[in-house]
Amino acid sequence: MNKILIVEDDKDIADIVSRFFQANEFATAIIHDGKDVISKVKSFQPNLIVLDIALPSKNGLSCCQDIRAFSNVPIIMLTAKTEEMDKISGFDLGADDYICKPFSAPELVMRAKNILKRFYPKAEIKTFGWKINEINNIVCYQNTSIELTDGEFRIFKLLYSSAREIFSREQILKLVFDDDKEISDRAIDSHIKNIRKRLKNDGINKVVIESVYGAGYRFVH
Repeated sequence: MNKILIVEDDKDIADIVSRFFQANEFATAIIHDGKDVISKVKSFQPNLIVLDIALPSKNGLSCCQDIRAFSNVPIIMLTAKTEEMDKISGFDLGADDYICKPFSAPELVMRAKNILKRFYPKAEIKTFGWKINEINNIVCYQNTSIELTDGEFRIFKLLYSSAREIFSREQILKLVFDDDKEISDRAIDSHIKNIRKRLKNDGINKVVIESVYGAGYRFVH
């Protein structure tokens, strides 16, 4: 199980982020003060750090610099600031990604998973009795394997990776098809319909992707 260290002085934000990562089968630890970061990194040995810039005692940029003196652990920096120089400073000090508040929790988790996949590559992700193979766009349930198209697989993976979280069509477009301006929100409905059809044709009759009226779609397990 991957471990996420959350360094955030706002306790409400830290708790929400922690619960969301835990719902996606991550172990988490929280600290609220920059002076505690280095000792916690060494004791907890996280696979990834979510690090706020505005921290008491010692800011996130200084923490990032000190972490990089002894570790290459991936770091996603959080901040309410949007100035370009803040981002440049973070990247110069060794941050791997940067997200501004207010942020989308599903997007934060997806970014974390993408970074972890690069740092700790593996072909298969398993959870909830399902298994997805990112090399050949195959999803498996029990002894059944279903091959999806690239678009279908990308949608399935997004919903599956954040089970029970509702994604609107607009969010799916942004998170899955941001590089393809030809995809419309109605195309999302068609992809979902095709995924359901493929699952049903292979004998999986239970609801896997649920429509939430007026809101969007979510993966149920």
